Amino acid sequence: MVYGTIGLNLIPTHLLESLSPMSSAHTTGVWDYIIIGAGSAGCVLANRLSSDPACRVLLLEAGGRARNFWLKLPVGYFRTIYDKRFSWQFPTEPQVETGGRTIVWPRGKVLGGSSAINGLLYIRGQHADYDDWERLGATGWGYRNVLPFFKRSERYAGKPSQYHGVDGELSVSDLRSDHPYCRAWLQAGQEAGFEATDDFNGAQDSGLGAYQLTLRGHWRCSAADAFLEPIASRPNLTIATGAFVRRIVIEKGRAVGVEWIRDGQLVVGRAEREVLLAAGALQSPQLLQLSGVGPAGLLARHGIAVQVDAPDCGQNLQDHYQARVVVKLKHRRSLNDDVRNPLKLMQMGAQWAFGQRGPLTVGAGQVGGMVCSDHAKGGRPDLLFNVMPLSVDKPGDPLHTFSGFSASATQCRPRSMGHVEIRSSDPAVPPRIVTNYLTDPHDVKVLVSGLEILRDIYQRSSFRDLLAKEEYAPGHAIRSNAELEDYARNKGGTVFHASGTCRMGSDERAVVDPELRVRGIDRLRVVDASVMPRMVSTNTNAAAILIGEKGAALIQSAA
Repeated sequence: MVYGTIGLNLIPTHLLESLSPMSSAHTTGVWDYIIIGAGSAGCVLANRLSSDPACRVLLLEAGGRARNFWLKLPVGYFRTIYDKRFSWQFPTEPQVETGGRTIVWPRGKVLGGSSAINGLLYIRGQHADYDDWERLGATGWGYRNVLPFFKRSERYAGKPSQYHGVDGELSVSDLRSDHPYCRAWLQAGQEAGFEATDDFNGAQDSGLGAYQLTLRGHWRCSAADAFLEPIASRPNLTIATGAFVRRIVIEKGRAVGVEWIRDGQLVVGRAEREVLLAAGALQSPQLLQLSGVGPAGLLARHGIAVQVDAPDCGQNLQDHYQARVVVKLKHRRSLNDDVRNPLKLMQMGAQWAFGQRGPLTVGAGQVGGMVCSDHAKGGRPDLLFNVMPLSVDKPGDPLHTFSGFSASATQCRPRSMGHVEIRSSDPAVPPRIVTNYLTDPHDVKVLVSGLEILRDIYQRSSFRDLLAKEEYAPGHAIRSNAELEDYARNKGGTVFHASGTCRMGSDERAVVDPELRVRGIDRLRVVDASVMPRMVSTNTNAAAILIGEKGAALIQSAA
């Protein structure tokens, strides 16, 4: 979309004085709202706020447009998630507890953000997750409060339910790939004593069952597909890609604009109502710190003037950490085999092209669910399983040459928390990410229990006859709890669910209040997964879209 420029003489003096020395700045104009980040929440904000024709909205995205075929094909995330054209590759700090490894966290670098490269699972989390938020001071964010906002966004293609919306923009579909071995795994899970559910987003949010996915017809339905594409021609909405934000301009305790670099030139935009930060759990705290909102000592070390001493900005970092049990199958029925069989590939292509079904529509888990380990309290599940009829070392790598089947275990609500902090006053320098994975002993116990449960399910009557003799990972030689712990520490990894670094709450240390307003700064809000007081028990994309939806309503009610 083309946008006009206005003369430098119209930029407020305090904005000009705040610019760092480089090429001369120019302004692209004045808007009511400037949104930083076109990810899951940012796309929702742009849609909802620009629905008022009198409201001028600027959406800034550092990445480009999601035009590549593999970004559209559902199963394409296997190719795109670690492709530097489409995702930022953030290295985490190595730590002893996870084998001294640097674990890379990819985050989306196109319109739609990580919703354009994720595994497509649409799962909101346990009802109690949101009640936890409210109990922790996020007033108005309990499950009863957020359900209407989930429904507002959703266009669910399944059977009618009081828990689903049908008129929203985000297309949600039931699983469209029915693999016999996934059915066998679910049956084996019931034999192991776990109940079944037909809708994790309905009345029963736990048990074992098939996952729902963000699909529209043949294609992925990212946040950009759902919320931006239909309204991109609105004259009051400006979408700027390739806009690398340097900082938020703050004057006398008020956010008044944003600096960004586009085509090598420093640009300044002015926001007359609010600046809305939706850059995600890694870059939202980074941008706050670069703008003078963060721990005073950290900012001083990097020569940044302190606007607000916010010691918790960048703290409370949470992510799901997974470990897998990968088995070899007796018969060549794995997707590992099918992708190497020309006839099977043609069949998969036909299923997708003519029926909008089959393996090309799958996400990062076909079936799975939530169950209780021996360490769960109050009957609330603390383990999340993701199951696929294939095996691979990590997305982006070739599928294994043997017939493989994978199931991963993840602790729903890890107690281990890390932090994010700037390394430099230069916004191009990635932040320092300390995960602290598995530093809490409870997390290790739950994860080891999850691996044991997965092994038990594989050995139930509905599945054990499908197995070859050899277990690929961890391998039959690894049996004791100590050996399983060592395996999880050295071979486990991220589930790409970073959250919590701009914690919402009612206490003085909370970074944002329950209205998502940054404490100590007027006209500045954070609206993304970083505001979660505790991460949800499952994948985070649905919750991030919810935050954008409810956040937009809060902003509109205050206008």
